[in-house]
Amino acid sequence: MPSKVSCLYLLTVVCWASALWYLSVSRPSTSYVGQLNIPMRKTPKVNKNATFSNIRTRSLNPHDFGYLINEAKKCEAEPPFLVILISTTHKEFDARQAIRETWGDESTFPDVRVVTLFLLGRSTDAVLNQMVEQESQIFHDIVVEDFIDSYHNLTLKTLMGMRWVATFCPKAQYVLKTDSDIFVNMENLIYNLLKPTTKPRRRYFTGYVINGGPIRDMRSKWYMPRDLYPESKYPPFCSGTGYIFSADVAELIYKTSLHTRLLHLEDVYVGVCLRKLGIHPFQNSGFNHWKMAYSLCRYRRVVTVHQISPEEMHRIWNDMTSKKHLKC
Repeated sequence: MPSKVSCLYLLTVVCWASALWYLSVSRPSTSYVGQLNIPMRKTPKVNKNATFSNIRTRSLNPHDFGYLINEAKKCEAEPPFLVILISTTHKEFDARQAIRETWGDESTFPDVRVVTLFLLGRSTDAVLNQMVEQESQIFHDIVVEDFIDSYHNLTLKTLMGMRWVATFCPKAQYVLKTDSDIFVNMENLIYNLLKPTTKPRRRYFTGYVINGGPIRDMRSKWYMPRDLYPESKYPPFCSGTGYIFSADVAELIYKTSLHTRLLHLEDVYVGVCLRKLGIHPFQNSGFNHWKMAYSLCRYRRVVTVHQISPEEMHRIWNDMTSKKHLKC
């Protein structure tokens, strides 16, 4: 009969082995196992408003969250043509891995430099934070700020991405903000919409434009209290499932947000900032914010599709890369 100490030692070894397996295999489970004791990597202190020293007035939303994980040198070697910012949560490792292996692969287009980053806040579960830290040390494509990761903090997550681009990648040409359950037709996006051989746009913003108003029903996921937003209409805004903008807009939105009352509906809030800036988002029917039945020919014509599982992402990507010879 083994002693209690021996059993505890065996359990610890199994937990460590499970955690390492979780991050080493290509198709891991989203169930986090084991109690790791991995020290959080220390990020060099950065002057939080280094790029925004011309802001003199008191901030309404100072966004003074420190980086828990950062990739400050991502753009040092060469300014990218496109930065991809993907809003994700701690448990979505499968989705992140599927994106890394498909449309988010930075090496897919050798003639165009792409940088892919996953955006997170801080989890209330210490084990999840440790697992994301371990994942970051392997892939170097995660940025985390010190706010609680929750649905109501999605706006903070997007502003973190804007701040990161303005601070660490200001010479990028374009930025795509999207979610981890979105399939992106990168070839369509890069060569048909953005066109690397043309002059870069400025003050440019496009996606699926929504013209709507606040929902006052408290039972709704998109409930907006009247005291938080008294107007009867929202300014035109792009669905947060996917939109693209010229990189100069990142700093403009971030600066504007510092003096704009925070709203928990991220895409609406970005629309409010754009209205203040006098930037009008352009409608692009290629951005879909709903689930669309799969068809190779149909997916060739779009830029984004919503509600795509990691398994579907692999299947669609494999089809689109292996069947380029097929005509629609």
